[in-house]
Amino acid sequence: MPLSPAVRVDIDRFWSTLDRSAGIGTGRENGLSRLALSDADRQMRDLFVTWCREAGLEVTVDRVGNIFARRAGLDDGLPPVLVGSHLDTQQNGGRFDGIAGVLGALEMIRCLNAAGHATRRPIEIVNWANEEGARFSPPMTAAGCFAGEYTVHWVHARTDDDGATFGDELARIGYLGNAEPGGRPLDAYFELHIEQGPILDADKVQVGIVTHAYSSHGFLVEFHGETAHTGPWPMELRKNALIAAARLLVAVDDIGWDFADTGGKGTGARLVAWPNKAGTLSDWAQAVCDVRHDDPQTSDLMAERVIRAAANAAAQAGCTAQVVDRWDWGGAIFDAGMVDGIRQQAARLGYSHRDLPSQAGHDAYFLARICPTAMIFTPCHGGITHNNHENATPADLEPGLNVLLHSVVAHADRSPEPA
Repeated sequence: MPLSPAVRVDIDRFWSTLDRSAGIGTGRENGLSRLALSDADRQMRDLFVTWCREAGLEVTVDRVGNIFARRAGLDDGLPPVLVGSHLDTQQNGGRFDGIAGVLGALEMIRCLNAAGHATRRPIEIVNWANEEGARFSPPMTAAGCFAGEYTVHWVHARTDDDGATFGDELARIGYLGNAEPGGRPLDAYFELHIEQGPILDADKVQVGIVTHAYSSHGFLVEFHGETAHTGPWPMELRKNALIAAARLLVAVDDIGWDFADTGGKGTGARLVAWPNKAGTLSDWAQAVCDVRHDDPQTSDLMAERVIRAAANAAAQAGCTAQVVDRWDWGGAIFDAGMVDGIRQQAARLGYSHRDLPSQAGHDAYFLARICPTAMIFTPCHGGITHNNHENATPADLEPGLNVLLHSVVAHADRSPEPA
């Protein structure tokens, strides 16, 4: 029997759950600093697992730390519908980014339990590990492994700034699971997320229907030179890796400005160097940058310019350059039928809605490579995110949560396709 449109999430219960999360791994005022596989991440994971078990869900953890919480379906042999996002944050993160998607999925299950509605297909909530990439690069690491883009061994070998490995930290916090990542049939994946942009808030639209993703290219580039004294060593003999990396990041920013009038963006996100001390030239530096554009061909052109800029920056500084890691995502990746189903549910529930692209990276990008996938956006104040001033109200999130609830149930309850 279809779920009545009168069934809605308990926004007070959801908000109480969100407030509990906001007290774990606190950072700057009103914000969070819950880096992946930290002690705070472990504390949040433990609480999330407790909540899932209290809701009657079966919890499993895979070998890269993804947590799955399964609600059985009436036809439990059918592939599950996955719903989720991530619980880790940036170093100066907010309390909604990713978190609203995971805890919103939990509220959806609690709502179904209260309504006594059993879905035809099983539903699984998922918390993807290390979505942010703030501690272990690249972002969306564990979702990428689940989708077959990375091996478990490769993920486990990722290191943070202190040399700790992903695998060792998973074991340390008790979330090195036994399940193999991926390799099983999925019916679909839904992800709810704050927009991380100003459009919905500015236009006073309640629900964003994500139609596609900006085409994005990220790079981790290393430069090698030689240490030398900053005083007597001649300019023409210097091989300063720090300067080479800095020149690349400035060049990437310039690339972004060259395409800004059509919505393009270029970001110099990170620079580290060694020894990075006064009086000495650095012989090693690492830069992280990305470019993105709504048009894939333009994005590809921007990426080509980044590669050239890295070589030029190295040559100017007398150094060598190597792209040691690269990640690419975006485009027309979301399932048209699921997107249309979300539109129908938003209209059925009486919410204002509009189509828009996703400009940030999300775990959904990797899931779209292995199963039908769709995203729902909710407004956030001014579009501020990756910032402790990230903010939203219950009224901002409630429409999207209800659309998530009814979209997932409609998808999970549909009749099996003919063989």
